[in-house]
Amino acid sequence: MMRTRPLKVALLGCGVVGSEVARIMTTHAEDLAARIGAPVELAGVAVRRPAKVREGIPADLITTDATALVKRGDIDVVVEVIGGIEPARSLITTAFEHGASVVSANKALLAQDGAALHAAAEENGKDLYYEAAVAGAIPLIRPLRESLAGDKINRVMGIVNGTTNFILDKMDSTGAGYQEALDEATALGYAEADPTADVEGFDAAAKAAILAGIAFHTRVRLDDVYREGMAEVTSADFASAKEMGCTIKLLAICERAADGGSVTARVHPAMIPLSHPLASVRGAYNAVFVESDAAGQLMFYGPGAGGSPTASAVLGDLVAVCRNKLSGATGPGDSAYTQLPVSPMGDVVTRYHISLDVADKPGVLAQVATVFAEHGVSIDTVRQQGKDGEASLVVVTHRASDASLNGTVEALRSLDTVRGVASIMRVEGE
Repeated sequence: MMRTRPLKVALLGCGVVGSEVARIMTTHAEDLAARIGAPVELAGVAVRRPAKVREGIPADLITTDATALVKRGDIDVVVEVIGGIEPARSLITTAFEHGASVVSANKALLAQDGAALHAAAEENGKDLYYEAAVAGAIPLIRPLRESLAGDKINRVMGIVNGTTNFILDKMDSTGAGYQEALDEATALGYAEADPTADVEGFDAAAKAAILAGIAFHTRVRLDDVYREGMAEVTSADFASAKEMGCTIKLLAICERAADGGSVTARVHPAMIPLSHPLASVRGAYNAVFVESDAAGQLMFYGPGAGGSPTASAVLGDLVAVCRNKLSGATGPGDSAYTQLPVSPMGDVVTRYHISLDVADKPGVLAQVATVFAEHGVSIDTVRQQGKDGEASLVVVTHRASDASLNGTVEALRSLDTVRGVASIMRVEGE
């Protein structure tokens, strides 16, 4: 039997995502009620600009006092889509204290203060759900927290930012330079006027922190994630990648160490073989590749941003939280029982593609090979092209630690025959 008294929802933020959440709640009200077992009612919408016309939202629901809204006491669920650290953090903790569960899309806040927010939710017996914080509409958080809860996850690697994937895909498919591809992404609305959070990897790093924490049942904060942007990726890098049968993606990679004693989380551009499933992810789409002991290899793919896709994830969480409310239960909370340390980037082992500008004369290759050997870095392949006294030397290594590779590069720079290091890129997915 369906309960007639509605569950009341407060919406914090009514931008691209928030307005779409409100629209779906209204247009799909009967379906949502049938799935939940009770109607859901939009009880208030907190905004910064109350004078703006918001189609489909009654004016009497609009308020600029978000704190008063979450303190009302009759609110069952608060949906937070305003982003940023404050006032979102204070509003979420206040919501818990006044009897509401929370659905959030705030990746930056969760990556920085997820542990404290989970603790506040648990202390007050409330839910904290955040499927929309990572990879938009793609169901990812719930499969990691629930569907794979009985498995051991060893690696999560993916494309979790649509803007950067659009730019790199455009550079790959058309030969465009970085700035040209970024300008097109901006014109099409994929990139913000200030694209720093995307192209410098901050957005992906926040998502990597969340994914690593869930996958490995440990605490991983944004500061623990190694981050490297993609502004230095060139058309020449793509040409080199193609010669290797690869393409270039900005990847978020979370790994459990082989001995199980630590984890790593990192974001950086990398070459991946065209045979890898992530290589075929085009445009502004996202995809995440998960490797576990029992399930093996899984891939989650779909639109990673935008109003409707992100709202879909928010509404999925809203239904789950409302069902929990009716049954008097709460969903899975923070699981950080392993307390694994996060290893520094210097300990990460992977393959490398290094392009050197060198003098075109006898003995150069031998000198370079000696430096690699002295630093314990084994060479897989070498390709050299020379003209008019100058040459390009491309070295692809076997697996080596980041620290040993950095030592190798510093030693190479000291050689008289090495004019410069044109590029260094990791090779993943093999």
